[in-house]
Amino acid sequence: MSTNQQIDKPAGSGFRQHLPLLIVLMVGLFLAILNQTLLNVALPHITNEYGITTNTAQWLLTGYMLVNGVLIPLSAFLIERFGVRVLFLAAMFCFTLGALICGVAGSFSVLLIGRLIQAVGGGVLSPLVMSVILFIFPPEMRGKGMGIFGLAMMFAPAIGPTLSGWVVQNYDWHILFSGMIPFGVIVIIIAFFKMRNIEQPKLIKLDYMGTLSSLAGVGLLLYGLSEAGTKGWGDTEVMACIIIGTILVAFFVIWEMRTRNPLLNMGVFRFGIFSLSNVINIFVTASMYAGMLLIPIYLQNLRGITPLDSGLLMLPGALVMLIMSPISGILFDKVGPRPLAIIGMVITTVTTYQLTKLTLDTSYSYILIIYMIRYFGMSFLMMPIMTAGMNQLPRDLNKHGTAMSNTLRQVSGSIGTSVITTIFTTRTTFHGAAYADRMDTTNPTFMQSFGELVNKISTELHIPLAQAKTQAVTMLAGHVKMEATVQGINDAFFWATLISVAGLVLSFFLRDVRKDKDRLAKKEHTETLMLPAPKETLVTERGV
Repeated sequence: MSTNQQIDKPAGSGFRQHLPLLIVLMVGLFLAILNQTLLNVALPHITNEYGITTNTAQWLLTGYMLVNGVLIPLSAFLIERFGVRVLFLAAMFCFTLGALICGVAGSFSVLLIGRLIQAVGGGVLSPLVMSVILFIFPPEMRGKGMGIFGLAMMFAPAIGPTLSGWVVQNYDWHILFSGMIPFGVIVIIIAFFKMRNIEQPKLIKLDYMGTLSSLAGVGLLLYGLSEAGTKGWGDTEVMACIIIGTILVAFFVIWEMRTRNPLLNMGVFRFGIFSLSNVINIFVTASMYAGMLLIPIYLQNLRGITPLDSGLLMLPGALVMLIMSPISGILFDKVGPRPLAIIGMVITTVTTYQLTKLTLDTSYSYILIIYMIRYFGMSFLMMPIMTAGMNQLPRDLNKHGTAMSNTLRQVSGSIGTSVITTIFTTRTTFHGAAYADRMDTTNPTFMQSFGELVNKISTELHIPLAQAKTQAVTMLAGHVKMEATVQGINDAFFWATLISVAGLVLSFFLRDVRKDKDRLAKKEHTETLMLPAPKETLVTERGV
């Protein structure tokens, strides 16, 4: 079979003939998405080994996110210009080469270079794989296809912290990269011999103005948002990046609406359900990132749980997502998007609200169960809602729709992380100040309790009262910090609950566009039957 042979039509009910292609695509995408979350646990070890600051080490995450994000808007052009076969092979080559460089890196600069090369490959894989699935699966079976897509999109980031925690605790962190090399090589070899283009590449011109404004605008916006969570929204660098990035993105949108051959066709927003589904997914993504950010902080910083045990708590939720993703796809094909979206958003909203009640004594099992149920609800959301929007687009806009959806998901993830982080830190400071105000030395009740604590410490540890007083102050300060932090986490989850409520309200307005097409087809068929028969037919029927 020729490696350049083209798929002439969607597979429809015969999609099984493309199962090897889907498996190769899913493994490649799974590796790329898994790679995004693997380093979170390993950063302290990398910081110690290379003798760098935490802010410097963070560039392994920030740099990957930036390169990944700026390439996604270009994916529609790249797919159309080079075809999925060449583009997939190039992406996997970059990803595997980057993993090799990271695996043997002897310095941080080499590690960062390898990481950025990986990001070049990872940036286009998600929209590329989604475009192939939308081509292979017709609308009536697209839920099943997107359910398969969700296996990588949802399971990989959920399993990442558990896997990296296990590796870092038992082995050298370099294995996080070198372990991916054989899988990447296998995928490349299989894809080289088995993968075919879904459409022939076209010699189209690159929109240079759109490309430049897109790269600069999205890059600056993502960087500003990623730094806002740590430096604060009032930081000059943060605000400059966000403002300039927003202006460039606005210019990009206006330019793309006016140019004849747009890099990213803004016409996709003329389709109402596509636009609505992306807005809902923005809320879902922001809510999901809140849990991925805050739960590890609570477990590791406040409860002293190891990174591995923290990751293991998230593992059952990841397994639920693994099982439910294809099932939700099948259900989508049967019942449409609205029931799934409403059920999923109700579960997500309720479980997110339950996480507003955390204390320093909340049991491990309680959080595990809530997290599992939360991921069960989310398994009904992201892929089905995205599929509902993509079903409304004509086939020639699929590539642009997937690029737009993935760009919005990347940006909304950054916005959600920054906003939740800001709420968490701001409210933690507020609660810390409130607790400190209660410890008023002019308050007789507080001073009596404080005196009793000092005497207790002095008696139990057999130390002088002056030394016991110092220890009491330290203990109270630590307790205040922990209580303020857990209250800050609860407040952040409360806002995440409100975000989920907004998504729930919008879910009631979703509709199954496949029924619109069915109604239109029936209407056209009825109108055809009501038309008078051609003259020749009438003559024949009368026997003349």
